[in-house]
Formats: sequence, structure tokens, C-alpha cells
Amino acid sequence: MHNQTLRDLTVSAQGLGCMGMSDFYGNRDEDEAVRTIHRALDLGVTFLDTADMYGPFTNERLVGRAIAGRREDAVVATKFGNERREDGSFVGINGRPEYVHSACDASLQRLGVDVIDLYYQHRVDTSVPIEETWGAMAELVQAGKIRHAGISEAAPETIRRAHAVQPITAVQTEYSLWTRDPEEDGVLATCAELGIGFVAYSPLGRGFLSGQIRSVDDLAPDDFRRHNPRFQGEAFEQNLRLVERVREIAEEKGVTAGQLALAWVMAQSGRHGVAVVPIPGTKRVSYLEENAAAADLALSDDDLRRLDEAAPAGAAVGDRYPDMSTVHR
Repeated sequence: MHNQTLRDLTVSAQGLGCMGMSDFYGNRDEDEAVRTIHRALDLGVTFLDTADMYGPFTNERLVGRAIAGRREDAVVATKFGNERREDGSFVGINGRPEYVHSACDASLQRLGVDVIDLYYQHRVDTSVPIEETWGAMAELVQAGKIRHAGISEAAPETIRRAHAVQPITAVQTEYSLWTRDPEEDGVLATCAELGIGFVAYSPLGRGFLSGQIRSVDDLAPDDFRRHNPRFQGEAFEQNLRLVERVREIAEEKGVTAGQLALAWVMAQSGRHGVAVVPIPGTKRVSYLEENAAAADLALSDDDLRRLDEAAPAGAAVGDRYPDMSTVHR
């Protein structure tokens, strides 16, 4: 696995999203999850993404367990800001400076590490000036508790204001063949202008672009995607047609639809003037190995043109979340 540089942080060209190992995607198997993380490190997929809200709290402990004894092999990213209670209920979005400090201390303890490589503000708290939140982020850097600071689902002007207080290493936002928003809303352009790296979460469209989901009945009863507008009714059927177009191109190239979708995201680094690193999530070794192989898939200009035609910006039907009010602030 080759590497990418997010501003001033070197990471694997593809990361591993760990959320689904503990929350939101149905059945959980912690031992298989640990094996998946170990296999990722063996393959050079060293950029691990978690957050305090996943579980809640249990995913950080899982990642900490998996990297115990292999800390130097991993680049660990976690997040604060989506505040949850132990019972899983949501408190709200919290960007208060004192919370930034307490959340970081708690994450360090759960992960069992002395320093967090990349610490993100998970969602923007509009009740707190971004400069105050990021003043606390700067203090964490100065204290040696975090090495780099990032922000997730932020609008261009918010990115600029935060970056002026503490340099942003990476912006994390949903980005895939069916979520081309960062190209249209100025986020990628802002990152390129400021020299900030870009981390693409849900690069497989929450698994939809893998081609494995043919019906909502393929999802576990407690899978949160059942409530996602893109997975419901007519939207599902129309989005399935988009996936079929991608799958046809993948079959011609002798790869899976998921591998082609991941290769497309990685290829965006050269198209937008900013390093783009996808963090596909999985909780199984077999899918991890399939995803990692996409890093070796080179796409020609003709491949990229055909994919742009198969899945143009705005082609996906339905919002990304049931409630879009907390993103792109």
C-alpha cells in the first residue's frame, strides 16, 4: 500500500473506517473486528478512523485493544463533538472549549495512547464561535495530546475560520461516486487552496456501491441505513440503476464494483489538486482485503470519463441523512 500526505501527515493511501465494527450496521463480532484491524496493518492500511460517539465509546476501546503492541504501525484518527450518553442516547453537538479538552482526555484513555495522531471536530456546533472551539484544538496540539487537527462536514467559510486559528491537516466529508457534493459546494477547492488534505468517508456509498445490497431486506433490522432516504422506496430503485452502470464497467475491467468505486475516489487526488484518502469501513477480513486491492487499480482517462457519465454529480436520489441540519455548517 502506497502512502498519501494530508498536508503534514503521512497516511496510507486508503484507510479503514472502524465505526461499523461497533455501531449502526447491525451484528457485531469484536474478535473478527480485531482480526480485521490486524490484517489492515499487515497490508499497510495503517490509517484507522474512529470516534468517541461510535458505540458509544466502545469503538475507541476496540481500536485501542487492536493496536496494543503495534502503536507505531498505526495512524490513529478519532473525533469529538457528537455527544452521546453511555446508553447511546444523543445529547447534541458540543464544541465548547472545556468539552474539547475533556473529550480528548477521555479518548486518549479509551484508546490507550499517549497522543492522538489526527483529532477531528466531528460536527460544527453553531452555538459556539468556531474560533473558540479551535482555540482549544490549538491548545491540545501545544500540550502534545494531539499531533494534527481536522474537521468533518464543515462549509468552506467555517474551514477558513478554523484554519486561521490552528492549521487544519484534513477535512473529512462524505464523498463517493454517488455523493459528489464536495466538488460542487467548494470544499475540495477550499482544501486545495489552503493545502489541506481531504478524507472521504463512506466512499462506497454506505456499502451501496459494492453492489451487494439489492433490497432493504438485505440489511439487518437495526441497521441505520433502513432510515436513510437513499435506501428507501423509489430512491432505492433509482440508485440501484446507478450501481448497475458502475458494476458493468467494473466487470469489463475484471474487478468488483466496490474496488472500482474506491479506485475512483483515490484517483480524485490528481483531479482536484488535493490529496484524497478514502476510509472504507468494514468489519470483516475478506472485505478489507478486497478493498485494499483497489489501491493497485489504475484508472485511465477513459475509465474516469465513463464513470463520470455513469454517476454524474447529483445522480443519486435522496438526502445523505434523514436530518441534514448538522452537516456542512
